[in-house]
Amino acid sequence: MRRVVSVYLPHWSTDRLRRKTAKPPPDGHTAIPPLITAIPDHGRRIVAAVDAGARALGITPGMTVTKARSFAHGLDVIDADPEADSAGLRRLALWAGQRYSPVVAPDLPDGLWLDITGCASLFDTERALVKDLHRRIAAFGLSVQIAVADTAGCAHAVARHVPAGRPVTIEPGDHRNALGLLPIVALRLESGIVEGLRKLGFERIEQLIGTPRGPLAKRFGRTLHRRLDQALGHVPEPIEPVFPEALPRARRGFMEPLLTAEAFGQVIADLAADISEQLIKTASGARRLDCHFHRVDGHSQAIRVGTATPSRDSRHLAKLLAAKIETIDPGLGIEVMTLIASLVEPLGPGQREGLESMVRRGPDLSALVDALANRFGQRRLYRSTPHPSAMPERSLWSASPLSNAEGAVWNADLPRPSRMLSSPEPVDVTAMLPDHPPAMFVWRRKRYRVAQADGPERLHGEWWRDGGVEADRPYTIRDYFQVETTEGGRYWLFRLGDGENPATGPMRWFIHGAFA
Repeated sequence: MRRVVSVYLPHWSTDRLRRKTAKPPPDGHTAIPPLITAIPDHGRRIVAAVDAGARALGITPGMTVTKARSFAHGLDVIDADPEADSAGLRRLALWAGQRYSPVVAPDLPDGLWLDITGCASLFDTERALVKDLHRRIAAFGLSVQIAVADTAGCAHAVARHVPAGRPVTIEPGDHRNALGLLPIVALRLESGIVEGLRKLGFERIEQLIGTPRGPLAKRFGRTLHRRLDQALGHVPEPIEPVFPEALPRARRGFMEPLLTAEAFGQVIADLAADISEQLIKTASGARRLDCHFHRVDGHSQAIRVGTATPSRDSRHLAKLLAAKIETIDPGLGIEVMTLIASLVEPLGPGQREGLESMVRRGPDLSALVDALANRFGQRRLYRSTPHPSAMPERSLWSASPLSNAEGAVWNADLPRPSRMLSSPEPVDVTAMLPDHPPAMFVWRRKRYRVAQADGPERLHGEWWRDGGVEADRPYTIRDYFQVETTEGGRYWLFRLGDGENPATGPMRWFIHGAFA
């Protein structure tokens, strides 16, 4: 199912100028003066855009600058620059396209479209993706409202007419209910149509949904119901993505629409060969590829794959893309396919190029990493590396699968379990004396009798991370024991405290892992 994000930047023009000028407050003032932009209009200047401070004072677009100055002393007025606003919005769209989705486009004059269908796995969940997008745009110093829904029209309406401090998610299939209570102006209609509908008593979108279309279409034209059908998902609303001009790309148009996975795979192989030739000429390799499928009904879909290292092996790139063909819904057919290398890096010539038929290729670890990462997600593929730390849960770091295995090493004299719990879990322990190893313990409602135990291995807390002397508390001590149960299992348990002095810890027991 299609999922579309609408990003609304209510103060885009003024926020952009704030970031560009970054002027300090006037002398003797601690607050930043309100900012507006102005455009000429028949010999006078009128307000084009306002920031949050100016809007709070009652200044609105369309008001004359002279009148606006009467609302605020020291009002900052800058000439509007629509072209610069559009160019900045395009740059923001290109940034979002590199990180979140291959289908991103500016929504002039103050927003973005993102088609995130199939992209949620990059951030584990859709909510995590949208939350990260909201956080990063807000960190740029921009006011932002975000909504995600099944249709572009619904997402656009909710983002602009449901104020919220966090992203608003309309669950799949619920866009009709979400639209019902919104005002008719949320359908992106011209002001004349909106005023005409209000005179007839229409205030909310739900009133339009159940009204016969003939009389309204005769009076207001086709635009009214086209916008309504787009928001409801009855009519497709394609998003034309933007791309950097200098990126390698290849395109194929077809006399007859394609419908089968086999046909898509053949075209992908041809496109990958074209991209590979372009990469060879520029001595570069692809790190990310986006393949766009344009349907005959105007709807576009895309698949994105990445590589662990720069590559221009056309067969390898085509194989990665072909593995995701099943996510494409061809509808009535695909009429155009475009392949773009959206991220490239320098790559020198290799001995295999031009000799692939003569050289027998050995195991390629990077190819395996690419296949697994594109299937299960880049964040789920990593290698574990040792990290110097006194606490076991801090002695393991995650690194890139192909990163160099240099740096710290584990101490072979102090064995650690092959399976570590993400956080220690409490257990009930029976011991002969408080400082003796366990004789029996209960973990997850199951009783384990200990046949033999080895320990303790005493670990002290990391005072430089846990507050140190300034924390005015004694350092916590952990006594670790390796225990073997009567059933043959081997576990790693520890006691908080030395078993004698209560100041060293509460004497509670935990399990931290299991040996193979």
